[in-house]
Amino acid sequence: MTTQLSDTVALLGDLIAFPTVSEVSNLDMIAYLAHRLEAEGAKVDIFHDEIGHKANLFATIGPETDGGIVLSGHSDVVPVDEQDWSSYPFEMTEHQGHLYGRGTCDMKGFIAAAVAMAPYFAERVRDRPVHFAFTYDEEVGCFGAQALVDSLKQKGIRPGVAIIGEPTMMRIIEGHKGCYEYTTHFHGLAGHGSSPDKGVNAVEYAARYVGRLLELKDALRARAPAGSRFDPPWTTINTGSLSGGVAHNVIASIAKLEWEMRPVQAADAQFVKDDLRRYCDEELLPAMRAICPEAEITTEVIGEVDGLEPVDQNEAKHIMMELTGANTADVVPFGTEAGIFQQYGMSAVVCGPGSIDQAHKPDEYVSVDQLQQCVDMLGRLGERLAD
Repeated sequence: MTTQLSDTVALLGDLIAFPTVSEVSNLDMIAYLAHRLEAEGAKVDIFHDEIGHKANLFATIGPETDGGIVLSGHSDVVPVDEQDWSSYPFEMTEHQGHLYGRGTCDMKGFIAAAVAMAPYFAERVRDRPVHFAFTYDEEVGCFGAQALVDSLKQKGIRPGVAIIGEPTMMRIIEGHKGCYEYTTHFHGLAGHGSSPDKGVNAVEYAARYVGRLLELKDALRARAPAGSRFDPPWTTINTGSLSGGVAHNVIASIAKLEWEMRPVQAADAQFVKDDLRRYCDEELLPAMRAICPEAEITTEVIGEVDGLEPVDQNEAKHIMMELTGANTADVVPFGTEAGIFQQYGMSAVVCGPGSIDQAHKPDEYVSVDQLQQCVDMLGRLGERLAD
């Protein structure tokens, strides 16, 4: 795999030069990857977002059949603003076996390795396709992966396995919590603070809502799945911020509450949302509207990213154990797009080069040794698919 490693490093340098922070377009990088994959005979589909500013790429080498293996990575990176870098972050540099640049480990290193291996797959893949899935906006809510799954549904494409190459030091990860983020808005009725019964204090109703979140926070402890390996083992809720009102003596007409939950299982998220819906419909809103019929509570979904739930039967884990020689799989606290693919019906794991400890930091790097391990793993995947 010496040639493939050299190709991976060169390709990674090209990818780092695309400054694909989430707030800007990724179209140039997607076009570059599409060209590279098409040159190896891959069938490439590009799915643009609603305004044509960003795109997902989905490419296939091998037969166009169900049950293929997806190699997945996100194209966007986090900003470098106000970070103290030793070198220009969008020009890859090498020092003592480390490759530095924004996105080297999170997660253009894996993308580079997968695309560099495309010629190898093209020579060997016969009965089961290899897919390449490169998405946008993972760092701000996994919006690209959610849109990609919708695109695959529309085209009737049903892969069987997903390998998400987030940086895990090539450890196999079979589980992580979800991340559901919300902003709940409270609209009441302003008035003079000396006559509280003539107004609807949005801050006070928001505080009651927080109280309900605290009750749910305690209830979720008892719902922890038996043998859960997460830390903590139950679904968590966090109240991030509460703001509203304009002055000491004015009844607050508006309030805004920012909060999140991190489910260990999808059923917990539904449990919380159903409870809050009933609480608002049966208790808070009737009390508010008894004074102001136009009073309202609305919850804005910032992002709902499914967790990756460990399952007993996981073909992706079985394959990766064969390819890496590992005999265990772990869970991690950080989120990925893996749960989105799992919800679509694929078995999924997270495994990729580099350390999450380097992600999002100045002087982000991936080691050449980690890239070599990734290339070797993908080479064994090619051999497996040639049998």
